[in-house]
Amino acid sequence: MSAPPIGQSIFSRRERVAGYVALTKPRIIELLLVTTVPTMFVAERGVPSVWLMVATVVGGTLAAGGANAVNMVVDRDIDAIMERTLHRPLVRGVMSPRAALTFAVTIEVVAFVWLFATVNLLSALLAVSATFFYVFVYTLWLKRTSTQNIVIGGAAGAVPALVGWSAVTNSLDWAPVVLFLIIFFWTPPHFWALAIKYRDDYAAASVPMLPAVATLAETARKISLYTVVLVATTLVFAPVADMGAVYLVAALVLGGLFGVLALAIQRDPSERTGMRLFSYSITYMTLLFAAMIVDVLV
Repeated sequence: MSAPPIGQSIFSRRERVAGYVALTKPRIIELLLVTTVPTMFVAERGVPSVWLMVATVVGGTLAAGGANAVNMVVDRDIDAIMERTLHRPLVRGVMSPRAALTFAVTIEVVAFVWLFATVNLLSALLAVSATFFYVFVYTLWLKRTSTQNIVIGGAAGAVPALVGWSAVTNSLDWAPVVLFLIIFFWTPPHFWALAIKYRDDYAAASVPMLPAVATLAETARKISLYTVVLVATTLVFAPVADMGAVYLVAALVLGGLFGVLALAIQRDPSERTGMRLFSYSITYMTLLFAAMIVDVLV
């Protein structure tokens, strides 16, 4: 008897299911959804339809999951080198690259059809366009060739704000564009702070992530620069979207703390200060968008 194919019999059904879920990078999707639902509240100027929120979240989850799965297929060689990604399903052989790609394309198609059928065509097109941008511009081009990889590539992660707005209004306006920019400018300091810890991993995999190819001092300077632009953009959002005092105070306080942590990296560009900012940046985004909901409701 011939030996069973590697990665198909050594894993239980539960492990294989968990592997397919892991392909979608659930923790990243959670952060994307944090920006989608509050945007819908702002667009509605109140509480949107529960069904519309559920439909948009389901479609957005599928679209982002498909993009992340394709990313894992393309980056499986890098993932096998980097310590942080050694346990990803394709590296472990939980499924074949072909099976992973089939899964990714399938849920991406389902995402488009679902959003088109339950939300609207504009939201469906925006969600899928983010996938194409993430796969072709970031993953296949910029990630391995440019220190601007996460700067430009981060645009894909900002599209859910546009999807949330268009789900409610079936249109776009300046307010969702500014929301897009908030997420866009937040992404570099968020990711570079994490990359400080894993700069040796990126260097080993020949990925020109900024901390791996520039000095930590230069990385810290750029983190601070983007933080200033980020906080300024959150303040611009207040008049553009007609937000009130609750949002404005939250943006000032949360942004001030973001700035303090960014300056801490400039004073001591280390893994410790980088991880402090990285951890806070997630809390920052969650609380900032939560403040939008509170502001609209009160």
